[in-house]
Amino acid sequence: MAKSKKPEPAGLALRLAAAQRLRAVLNGDNFIPLGASDVADSRDRALANRLITTALRRQGQLNFIIHALLDKGMPSKSGSFEAVLRLSLAQLVFLPDLGAHSALFLAVEAVKRDAKARHLSGLMNAVLRTAQANSAKFSMLEDDLLIPDTFGDTWLKAYGEDAIDAFTEALLAGAPLDITLKQNDADLIEALGASPVISDTVRVDTRDRPVEALPGFADGNWWVQDAASAIPARLLNLPAGSRVLDLCAAPGGKTAQLIKAGYTVTALDNDAKRIERLSENLARLNYSADIVTADAGTYAPAGLFDGVLLDAPCSATGTFRRHPEVIWHRSVADVEGRVRLQRSLLINALRCLKPEGVLIYCVCSLEPAEGEKQVQWALDTLPGLDLLPISKDEMAGLEQAVLPSGLVRTHPGMRPNNLDGGMDGFFVARFRRR
Repeated sequence: MAKSKKPEPAGLALRLAAAQRLRAVLNGDNFIPLGASDVADSRDRALANRLITTALRRQGQLNFIIHALLDKGMPSKSGSFEAVLRLSLAQLVFLPDLGAHSALFLAVEAVKRDAKARHLSGLMNAVLRTAQANSAKFSMLEDDLLIPDTFGDTWLKAYGEDAIDAFTEALLAGAPLDITLKQNDADLIEALGASPVISDTVRVDTRDRPVEALPGFADGNWWVQDAASAIPARLLNLPAGSRVLDLCAAPGGKTAQLIKAGYTVTALDNDAKRIERLSENLARLNYSADIVTADAGTYAPAGLFDGVLLDAPCSATGTFRRHPEVIWHRSVADVEGRVRLQRSLLINALRCLKPEGVLIYCVCSLEPAEGEKQVQWALDTLPGLDLLPISKDEMAGLEQAVLPSGLVRTHPGMRPNNLDGGMDGFFVARFRRR
């Protein structure tokens, strides 16, 4: 008689799923929360995502802890060992409400399931027991460790110590859900449990269901868009019916704003899959645009545009509240590469613009090299381009983001309309072509 298969320990499946996702992020992928197809039970899924996001948000402190615990450093060619270790340390040190026993037991069981890591199960057990004994000390590590030196010194100089303290708070807190409304609907705002932020942006602080199940989503009454990301499109200030080109348009939030403003919109992106997502988003909103798959650096339109919105590819360091991994993935060389790309896109954006036309340049970056310094380069280099300063009157509820030069700079420590939850780091400049 065949022996019955021993059931898997409770919690192991979600631990393995979390480790797989974290391992992918550690290898360079962007973090995408586990969905129902990854972990069916909503409570297990929430727990797995909590473990992953804690490990990512606390990465700098976990680096310090791992360095203290592993005398010989991280073992090479060790499969899932590092991902499982980080999840378990995050639980032991920063999520004590989840209990210590499961962190140790499930970590050992998880690496035993990996042929490339199972020989390290004893090391895993020993390291985690040492971490458990020192968890109180490790939980008191300085928040300065949360931001890598790659960006910490630059940010301190650009934004000041108080802002950096707010950055670490925002990193640990994560981002609330901001949405842009098709129209101001008090009943819908109440049904969402939302608070007005600025203009047509509202904030949902807490929710008990997926975005797709929230009131008004299926009817196409709103779209997800961070409060900072919603600023640039509002600043074109062109007459209704103006022809506007949205460069690097996917996933389509800014495109939707331009359509809502009454412009005739051409939305361009070079990635077919991103274009497909943009098309799906516009279809849900019952919006339409001329959609073009092309390279924003070489696109040559049949006719010039009254306005161009260039949301340029960038380091994306301003998005660390929802993508904490980004500040560990990026290097100085990455930023320099983005700067060169942005300049080529600015050159072509100007080529697409009519005389007296308006160009909006924006990036979701906290790096001055991709913002203020790019503006100076553009004014010094591109003939016929003048800065069109943005006034505080155009930024009601977020006047603090307007610099004396007429540029806009937001960061995660700002409180739009005095609301908690911060906002992404964004830079916006407005130009006019002579």
